[in-house]
Amino acid sequence: MPDRPEYELSTDASRGRLSVSGDWTVHTIGKISEPLAAEDTSGFEGLEVDCSQLGKLDTAGAFIIDRFACRSGGGTVKPVNASEQATALLKQAAELRPEADDELNKKEFGVVDLLERTGRATMHFIDETVETLSFLGETIMAMAHIVTRPSKMRWTALVSVMEDSGLDAVPIVAFLSFFVGMVVAFIGATTLSEFGATIFTVELVGIAILREFGVILTAIILAGRTNSAFTAQIGAMRMRQEVDAMTTLGLNPMDVLVVPRAFAMLIMTPVLTLIAILFGVGGGAFVSWLALDINPTVFMNRLQSYVPIENFWVGMSKAPVFGLVVALIGCRQGLMVGGSVQSLGQSTTKSVVQALFSIIVIDALFAVFYLELGI
Repeated sequence: MPDRPEYELSTDASRGRLSVSGDWTVHTIGKISEPLAAEDTSGFEGLEVDCSQLGKLDTAGAFIIDRFACRSGGGTVKPVNASEQATALLKQAAELRPEADDELNKKEFGVVDLLERTGRATMHFIDETVETLSFLGETIMAMAHIVTRPSKMRWTALVSVMEDSGLDAVPIVAFLSFFVGMVVAFIGATTLSEFGATIFTVELVGIAILREFGVILTAIILAGRTNSAFTAQIGAMRMRQEVDAMTTLGLNPMDVLVVPRAFAMLIMTPVLTLIAILFGVGGGAFVSWLALDINPTVFMNRLQSYVPIENFWVGMSKAPVFGLVVALIGCRQGLMVGGSVQSLGQSTTKSVVQALFSIIVIDALFAVFYLELGI
């Protein structure tokens, strides 16, 4: 086999044929890329690549062949007498080929382009929704399997995730909830003072924190903190091919990676929500004491008397759902990470955005549901 690559090019009316021999690797393509680029491919509709005499081929060589085919107007590459490895590399190079009209799309923006982008975004949204629901079903089945066989639960991983996503999040949840309660009380005191009804600040703080702000604030913190951590952890394992190694060893990634995180969030999200409610009400009571001269004892007595306990259970009922949503989206996006750092960054961004979007939408659905029930 010659040290330097050689090529032969023959054409007919509508098809080109490239016969390659020798090694087409990063070390040898420099000798052939310039003469190959000088060939005329204007009459080609596709390119047949005869690999019967091909030695070694890597991604650099596949890129050169695919770039040669692209010059004919984005023609397809059809390997002939090629090994499975060479076929896979040429297919990968074709999949990573940039769109021919990208620059045109950037320069021209009209009604048709707007409709096309809208349709593409809509289909992408539908696909993401279907795939997320499919992953939800798979996760629920895996969780049910673990519940029926507790011996298969990875308790060490469960406790570790509970500590990382739950106990370590207590300070920031408590801190932010306290100040959100203060803000709600300040707004209520400022607005209600114009009507001489500042005492109703207690009801405002109680209903707002117990029913909405406590659980929403907790879910948003988890979406930005824990959700991104799940995606980064599992995504890094995907990049290092640890998930593939688990599958090779006969381990189910759902049981090892997803189920412990889902159970941990189901357990810790209500606990964090309770802490957020306590500190949020405490922040409101603190402002009421300083600004409105409402004694904390009076505040708590009025809270118990005039704020129905149903508001507390409404808020707590949302917590497990939000926790499961955060875990599902974080794990799913982590498992979708490819082999590049760019893919990890994109998945982490998508994970946080999808979690925040889902939390707001689900909270709105809960509001409509409880409104219809009269709670």
